[in-house]
Amino acid sequence: MAGWLFACCAMVFAMVVVGGITRLTHSGLSIVEWQPLVGTIPPLTDAQWQETFARYQQSPEFRLRNFDMTLAGFKGIFWWEYFHRLLGRTIGVVFFVPFVWFLARGAIARPIAWRLAGIFVLGGLQGALGWFMVKSGLVDDPRVSSIRLAAHLGTALLIYAAMLWLALGLAVGMERRPRQPAARHAGALATLVFLMALTGALVAGIHAGYAYNTYPLMNGHWVPPEILELSPRWKNFIFNMATVQFNHRVLALVIAVTALTLVWRVLRDPRARRRERAWSWALLAAIAVQLTLGISTLLLRVPVPLAALHQAGAVALFTCTLGLFHSLTRESRLHT
Repeated sequence: MAGWLFACCAMVFAMVVVGGITRLTHSGLSIVEWQPLVGTIPPLTDAQWQETFARYQQSPEFRLRNFDMTLAGFKGIFWWEYFHRLLGRTIGVVFFVPFVWFLARGAIARPIAWRLAGIFVLGGLQGALGWFMVKSGLVDDPRVSSIRLAAHLGTALLIYAAMLWLALGLAVGMERRPRQPAARHAGALATLVFLMALTGALVAGIHAGYAYNTYPLMNGHWVPPEILELSPRWKNFIFNMATVQFNHRVLALVIAVTALTLVWRVLRDPRARRRERAWSWALLAAIAVQLTLGISTLLLRVPVPLAALHQAGAVALFTCTLGLFHSLTRESRLHT
């Protein structure tokens, strides 16, 4: 069961990265319908391609932005969105079929079965949320809502975290450990990394990564003067490029300091077990790589390969944080 859940985690990890590429290549609005079953089969004939392209030509994105796009260009954006949706459907099947099989064999304890059922329901809601996000871009302004984008990413990370936590418990142990001094510290870091991912979605939603492409200053300022120019002020935290990017930068630094102090606490503790030390070193590497990717993506004005790696780095950092948190709060059957 642990191996099955780890495989599902890997697929969700890939799903997040493919979703990022879909957004970066402006492919997310290429399929203007939500057909959970029929949509599994892509266009196969020239007539079907022409019909699918004709539906896209009726969308605001084509009329206002891609009015000169050819069928060949449309296929380029279509396949990214199609693969993103197909991967989501595949994850549902890979999760549901073994789940039913384990249930039929009586291999799942009732508390775990309820947790798995909750994950499956959350996955179904995630699909609906994805379409809810796409619909926000099928209007006069062909741009998806950054709030819905953040909600879509946040739900994916919650599904990932729930499966990873359960998989670690099944593989290593679920029994609670006596309270460790660094456990609360690790929990706070996991929350911060989750919030950082949401701010990254807000940055992506309004294309704030294409502004203020200098570091550490933002066009010559530590705090850009236009950071609170929108009224009412709460709009700045969602729609103001300066504010959204500034918040993402600051939160990244807060996470770096929090992670470094957490690693220092664990590694200097003579009672720290091998699993805690291993996750600490992995966390240290992940934070170094992610900061490098983030700054490089900004300075180079968001090239697609680098930006995709930055999104993957966020999930890797989240993984390491959750792994360390789990090792500090759950007893290992191997006691290492």
